[in-house]
Amino acid sequence: MDIGGLHFTFFNIAVFAVALFLLAGVYSFIKQGLKAAALIVLFLAGLAFAGGVMWL
Repeated sequence: MDIGGLHFTFFNIAVFAVALFLLAGVYSFIKQGLKAAALIVLFLAGLAFAGGVMWL
């Protein structure tokens, strides 16, 4: 699928979905008061998002 000159595949969208799932985990950890775990999961979400962007 081409959107705005970028070619999106199933795997791109799946990687972005993983990043969104991890961001939901960050919110959950922050609500529970686990800030260190939230930072680790935020880092992993950033890596997943960067991987999705680089795969484009």
